[in-house]
Amino acid sequence: MKIKFIFRCEEANHVCDKSQYREASLWEKIKLNFHLIYCLACRKYTKKNTRLTKLVAKEPVAMDAAAKARLKSNFEKELAKYQQ
Repeated sequence: MKIKFIFRCEEANHVCDKSQYREASLWEKIKLNFHLIYCLACRKYTKKNTRLTKLVAKEPVAMDAAAKARLKSNFEKELAKYQQ
């Protein structure tokens, strides 16, 4: 049986995201840590992702109804572009 420790950066970033929300398995976390040893870009991504998660959890931002409506409208316009 061949054990694969090598992650592509895309996979590592996906596991990093899963790990932030406690959805990554122990094996995925181990492989991620091995990847982070040699990949500076993914270490930076992980650091920024962790900081963002802590910031969002600490200080939720309230939006007024008009801002929510504008955001929804802009989102629907962008989504329509890709649903053709």
